[in-house]
Amino acid sequence: MIGKICGIICVISFIFGCFTGNLSQLSSAVVDGASNAVTLTITLMGMMCLWSGIMRVAQVSGIIDKFASLMSPVLKFLFPDAYKKKNGLGEIAASISANIFGIGNAATPLAICAMEKLQENNEKKDVATNDMIMFAVLGTASFDIFPTTLIALRRAADSQNPFEIIVPVWICSFLTAVFAVLLVKGFCALKKR
Repeated sequence: MIGKICGIICVISFIFGCFTGNLSQLSSAVVDGASNAVTLTITLMGMMCLWSGIMRVAQVSGIIDKFASLMSPVLKFLFPDAYKKKNGLGEIAASISANIFGIGNAATPLAICAMEKLQENNEKKDVATNDMIMFAVLGTASFDIFPTTLIALRRAADSQNPFEIIVPVWICSFLTAVFAVLLVKGFCALKKR
């Protein structure tokens, strides 16, 4: 679908460029856009590789398990079934911590592993459990302490102060995460009735 939308935008741009006599500017924009896309991709890949490596070292060294035990009161409230079965808490903590540090791309493999562990706890394999729903919601509406991907994007766009968005990100991401948790808990309570 996104390919069709991009294709339509390209065709419309070409038609308007022909009619307005701006084909030279259109050609320059295409070349500059392609160059900027490659630069941006390399910048984001570097950031993703760095944080993926840090998360892997933290996982192997046991820091993630310590973080999971530190987060155990929160995990017990958010994921009661996984907490009771003691299966998947380390993976959930790793994914949540990656999201907290704003490295959503590096959190994806960790989230897949956590979701597989949550599926092991699932008795009805074709229906998502409350823990799975909570995990998916927290993955999309997570609290970010240090939004590294966003800061990398701002640096790539030559922002004068790429870190000035940190406080608004804290406020917005915290409120979004709290609202998401309350919404999921509310719907889970309604489902039990």
